[in-house]
Amino acid sequence: MTEHQDNRTGRHCTFVLHAHLVFVTKFRHKVFTDAHLRRMEEIMRDVARDFECEIVEFSGENNHVHLLVNFPPKVALSKLVNSLKGVSSRRLHQEYPEPVRHYWRAQRLWSGSYFAESVGGAPPSAVRQYIEQQNRPL
Repeated sequence: MTEHQDNRTGRHCTFVLHAHLVFVTKFRHKVFTDAHLRRMEEIMRDVARDFECEIVEFSGENNHVHLLVNFPPKVALSKLVNSLKGVSSRRLHQEYPEPVRHYWRAQRLWSGSYFAESVGGAPPSAVRQYIEQQNRPL
């Protein structure tokens, strides 16, 4: 059973929706440093806020990122994912052109696919712990 303080309310509903998202770089190239991941987290939090979503947890390694997202029922996850990947790709390329230039193929940072999992079965705390334990690059 979900704790009461985790419930969010909309105009006509009460909800607790969490998704675990994973985005990998194109060809699994090792692109990210800790500085890239810190900036990407800021960018993705801003994008999520525009969708009235919250990134509960964010981490990653040198070739992928994990997000635990709390989202309202009116948000289509596919649209959120497209915005998260598109905006982060553009902004990182603008802000860090030299380090990632070598790895960009066809002007793409991210693979075209992504992983999304409903976190209804596992408690969000377990997913959060898993994301926190990612082997973040230096």
